[in-house]
Amino acid sequence: MNTDNDEIKKEGKDEGEEATDEVVYDSNVDSDNLTDPREKLAKLKEKIKVLEAEKSEYMNGWQRERADFVNFKKRAEEEKKEYIKFANENLLEEMLTVLESFDMAFMNKEQWNAVPQNWRVGVEYIHSQLVKILDDNGLKEFVPKIGDKFDVKDHVAEEVAPVEKESEDGLIKEIKKKGYTMNGKIIIAPKVVVGEFKSV
Repeated sequence: MNTDNDEIKKEGKDEGEEATDEVVYDSNVDSDNLTDPREKLAKLKEKIKVLEAEKSEYMNGWQRERADFVNFKKRAEEEKKEYIKFANENLLEEMLTVLESFDMAFMNKEQWNAVPQNWRVGVEYIHSQLVKILDDNGLKEFVPKIGDKFDVKDHVAEEVAPVEKESEDGLIKEIKKKGYTMNGKIIIAPKVVVGEFKSV
């Protein structure tokens, strides 16, 4: 009985030793069983060239991926800025209706002056706060000058008025309603009266 166990233990030990002492050789280098050191060296140099080419390919791929990621990040940041800008434009355009309501109230001088002075001062202060908030967010009044050339891209012709001089043809004669720009872009065009010359 003991001899059988000893044989089993010995076999197990031998198998274990074979497993731990096993050496794996690079088949690319020693597969031909080269004995000449010069041939082995040439084979190793060839292997190094292949590895360097692979390394260069991996490095180029990594650099391209990195550049793509940087470009993606920049695009995402630009899109975020554009989204915020667009959201601000919509909000500020809606706030313009409030600003225009103030302007309409101020235009009616007779009724405005009939209001108690303390109340007028308070309303005017609220109006100035609103104008400052809009201004700080890139919203500016756009009011052309009387005598400027009418431009269909920038102005809306609400009326046409006859003029006696040909040189006044197509010029702005009156501002009916001011316009607004947001960060340099016209969002509401001013409404104007345009002069029209007709030869007799």
